[in-house]
This record gives sequence, structure tokens and C-alpha cells, in this order.
Amino acid sequence: MDWLTQALRGFGPTIPRPTATEALRAALGAGIGLFLTGILLYLITPTPSLLNAPLLIAPFAASAVLVFAVPNSPLAQPWAVIVGNSTAALIGLLAARALPYALPAAAVAVLLTLLTTAALRATHPPAGAAAMASVLAYHPDAPTPLIFVLHPVLTGSALLVLTGLLWNRSTGRAYPLRQTPPPPHGTSDHRPERRSTPSAESLGIALQNLRLGANIGVEDLSRLISAAEAETVAHRLGQTTAEALMSQDLVTALPDTALPDLVKAFRDHRFKSLPICDADGHYAGCLTIDALIGLSDPALTASALANPLIRTAQTTTPVSDLIDLLADGHQQTVPILHGPRLVGLVTRSDLIALLIHHLSTS
Repeated sequence: MDWLTQALRGFGPTIPRPTATEALRAALGAGIGLFLTGILLYLITPTPSLLNAPLLIAPFAASAVLVFAVPNSPLAQPWAVIVGNSTAALIGLLAARALPYALPAAAVAVLLTLLTTAALRATHPPAGAAAMASVLAYHPDAPTPLIFVLHPVLTGSALLVLTGLLWNRSTGRAYPLRQTPPPPHGTSDHRPERRSTPSAESLGIALQNLRLGANIGVEDLSRLISAAEAETVAHRLGQTTAEALMSQDLVTALPDTALPDLVKAFRDHRFKSLPICDADGHYAGCLTIDALIGLSDPALTASALANPLIRTAQTTTPVSDLIDLLADGHQQTVPILHGPRLVGLVTRSDLIALLIHHLSTS
């Protein structure tokens, strides 16, 4: 019976179960988004009753599932939602006018919607429902049936996208879809962690050849590959944490240390980064040597010159996370904290030495 089990496996659940937090985030977002969309549509064109006769149509609910539950799907992007639904509604009206019966009109409308939205790169599953809804709602005696395309379909889709953008970003999800970032240093070279992975062009071609372009975006696929590689590195490095790697005999500056003393500290110790601590050892920032270039005002202090973009880590932070912090070129040192206190530093040199050691012993 193994063949039967194998044959039936594809009919079982395949979508991973989301966390309770993520499911609640998506559900609340979809409900709030539809509610706000209905209110805004009513404000644009009042109906006899806001609560009992909203200008919502069924495809909006399907669009909401995509926008709020899977905002990283190419099918849920603003272009697909707005252009897909609007184009489908227009096609549905034209099919209803051209064909006298609803059944063939609905079938033709969905067929043409799939072809048209594919050509427009606006494939959106709820668009099929929008096309059918237009056919079923069509009435030849309606004064201006094309108004239905503009309002509520186009305006409602745009409002749903707007609420989705605000909700997703405020709850920690990226929307619209992530795009491949430009090179960070003003050159044509990609970020270091991306140079060993396939290019965006190669990934795009692979997705197209495998017919997976509607499932995942190029940048998300690249992030997935990088995350898998980082997980592999973390497995090879075992349980090594920042505490085991960091240097602990630190040279620091006080927040009010003046520019001449800062210059002397960099010159004497040949550091590229200088952490800043208060008198109690609490971390107060980090100063990089490039911040001193061209400065001569002796009244400038360490706190005024500190780089606010320097990210920190805790003593329990895995080394794999430090690799991510140091690989993008934005910082060469990671201050290591134990609570609010600075207890160490990890530099790129420390990571290189660790990786060489693991390569030589593996």
C-alpha cells in the first residue's frame, strides 16, 4: 500500500502551521483592513447603510487573505491586487455585455482574466472572483456599469493595499515585496554575503524555468539561500558564542572625551573602532576612525561623534549572528554587552581566525 500512501500524500496538508502570533497578526489585519476599507468606501460614496450595505465585494476578502497572511507572495503585491482586480472587473463587464447568458460569460471572463493578468504581470487569484462577480452583478439597464470597475473595485483594492501596507509594516512584515538592494559601497560589487550565492538574474531565470515565479520573489529566495548557508555555518561552529571569542582587555573612551584625546587613542593603539562607556562601564556608543577625518574642533566629544548605526550583541549571541553583523561592511567591530555593561569586542579578524581554525580541523 506504499504506492497508495505516496499517491495520497499530495492531497494532505502541505502549508506549514504558522505560529499563533503570526496567525493572530494576519487575522486581525485582514479583519481590520476590510472594516477600514468598507468605511473609506462609504465616505467616498455613501450607501443607505454603512453597516448593512457596505461597498465591499467578495474578491476583497480573498485579496485580504493574501495581503495580510502572505504579504511576501508575488500574488499579494500592490500591482497584482489593484491591476488584477480592476482588469478582471472590466473583462467581466465586457463579457457580460457580449454574451447573453451568465454561465458562458463567467467562463470566458475568467479565461480572459487569466490571460490578460499574466500578460500584465498582475496574476492575482481573487481576480478570477472579481471577473465572475462582475458578470453576475451586470445589469444591462444599469446607467454606467463601467463605474463599478473604478468604484468600488479599483478604489477598494487600492484602499486594501494601503491598509495592508500600514498593518504589515507596523507588525514587522515587509510589504510590498523586498527588492534586491543596490550595492552598498557605490560600486558594482554585491554585498560580501551575496557574492558566493547565485545572482538575482540567475535566480530569476531559475524561478521562471521552474515555473515558481508566482510563489516567491527573487530577493526572498536569495535571503532563503543565505539563511540556509548561515544555518549550516552555525551547525559547524557548534555552540560557540560571542563570550568565547571576544577580546576583554578593552581601551574605551568616556562620553566627554575630547577630540585631541580621541585622536591620540587611535594613533597609540591603531584601532579602527573605539567603544564609549560611562564611569560605571555602561555602554554609551562606538566611535569609528573615519568619523575623525577632517575634524579639528577640540570641543568635539566622543558622544557627539559616535556612530549610531553600530549594532551590539550579548555574550550569549551565537557566532553565526556575529557573522551576519560583520559581513555587510557597515561595521568592523561588534561591542559585546552583558546587560547594559560593555564586556568585550569581536572584530572581523576574530571571526576570520575562528573560521580558519574550524577549516583546518574539519
